[in-house]
Amino acid sequence: MVVNRKILTLDEFTIQQLRQFPTATGELSSLLRDMGLAAKRVNVEVNKAGLVDILGDAGSINVQGEDVKKLDIFANNQFMGALQHGISCAGIGSEELEDFVIFDDEVSNNSKYVVLFDPLDGSGNIDVNISIGTIFSVFRRVSPKGTPCTKEDFLQPGNKQVAAGYIIYGSSTMLVYATKRGANGFTLDPSIGEFCLSHPNIQCPATGNFYSVNHGYFFKYDKGVQKYITACQQKPKSEGGPYTQRYIGSMVADVHRNLLKGGIFMYPGTTDRPNGKLRLLYECNPLAFIVEMAGGRATNGQQRVLDVQPHQLHQRSPLFIGSRQMMDELENYLKETNEANF
Repeated sequence: MVVNRKILTLDEFTIQQLRQFPTATGELSSLLRDMGLAAKRVNVEVNKAGLVDILGDAGSINVQGEDVKKLDIFANNQFMGALQHGISCAGIGSEELEDFVIFDDEVSNNSKYVVLFDPLDGSGNIDVNISIGTIFSVFRRVSPKGTPCTKEDFLQPGNKQVAAGYIIYGSSTMLVYATKRGANGFTLDPSIGEFCLSHPNIQCPATGNFYSVNHGYFFKYDKGVQKYITACQQKPKSEGGPYTQRYIGSMVADVHRNLLKGGIFMYPGTTDRPNGKLRLLYECNPLAFIVEMAGGRATNGQQRVLDVQPHQLHQRSPLFIGSRQMMDELENYLKETNEANF
């Protein structure tokens, strides 16, 4: 058997990165491997979800007031378990749980990091076999090492993230994670059960021709958002238009496509939900970090998402995220509308 040494597994890649920092402890690399392990377990269940009793609602409501899917519970338990049994995480926050969880043991209390995650984004699409995903965010704790983590460790602005990532369970399963050194993508090779580096140094194109938004809420959006959507549809061909709408309803899938091919994803506030629907800590911050590390931008319509100081674990936020030039174009419309209202 010939082994292709040009292909790096996730473990090999993180070890290679570790060697560039002689003083590094390896905790972050270990944590990323724990996330990869949990992702493999979830991937197995996602792939056979139609064959076992894991589809559909679990019969309960989560803290967001949403129906909990059976696979949501399974994914939440897998990621929490992998992190708790590792050596790199002091505690977790999950979209599915009302409060954060402290791993109060000697090893965990001496760990550097806490992790926040959405165990299964887009889980409403499970029953119809559409791509879903996991989103995660890693922070260096601000509480003293050797003690249990505290709420302040989780309520940090997104610009304090040391790493963030997502796993997309689609036609192939892919893990994308970013640190301040850049973003890289790994595709799961089922023949060896390893995530292999497939998309090194991801760069979000400066522009694209995809826009992702739920048109059903068009008349509930602010005038600036409405004008931008209309401009996307009417953009002259000479300027790269008209843009093509692509909206899956699974944010990981929409952002993943736009990250690789160029585009913009929008989940604005509406007249009845002015703060939007997405969770700042579990969805907006990690995706904003990844896209920014790849050269894109992310805002809530008023300021950079990563600069928002969170006050609640389940705080919601509007989100506009994508290619830099398309984001600039959007912000011009938002600014003009705001100025016209004064």
